[in-house]
Amino acid sequence: MAEIKDPENTIIITLDGGDVVIELLPDIAPKHCERMKELARAGAYDGVVFHRVIDGFMAQTGDVKFGNQTKEFELRRAGTGGSDLPDLPAEFSGIPHDRGTLGAARSMNPNSANSQFFINFSDNHFLNRQYTVYGRVISGMDAVDKITRGEPPMVPDAMLSVKVAADA
Repeated sequence: MAEIKDPENTIIITLDGGDVVIELLPDIAPKHCERMKELARAGAYDGVVFHRVIDGFMAQTGDVKFGNQTKEFELRRAGTGGSDLPDLPAEFSGIPHDRGTLGAARSMNPNSANSQFFINFSDNHFLNRQYTVYGRVISGMDAVDKITRGEPPMVPDAMLSVKVAADA
């Protein structure tokens, strides 16, 4: 596992394939980072599936309303929900959507990000300045690469637990 420099701004996602350690970027996207920590601390991400996984592009998850396989799970609706919290304003920056970066998923409205996010499998620079980048994988990209592909996958992988490193 990577050296964790700032436990309060580090997320540990446990997958079947191993732990994924994400360094949040609060100086770049403070509202998105706070939202992820709030939902992680509430246990809202635990059991949520990767509902949209496109080879060579990205793995999307975070639908805490319809994507949690342990409660009220609806795979056909996974990806259409969010949390009960208000949507977030865009925090676009010059940080590129490189392999391993974490981006905020949203609808066509730039200010509609809520709980869903994606991890880039490759450099996806066509997303730059259109989606908020608020973290980067510092360890465990091999586990991300093993996530089952599909839109949605027939048997989706889930985040077993999501914790703020300071609380782990």
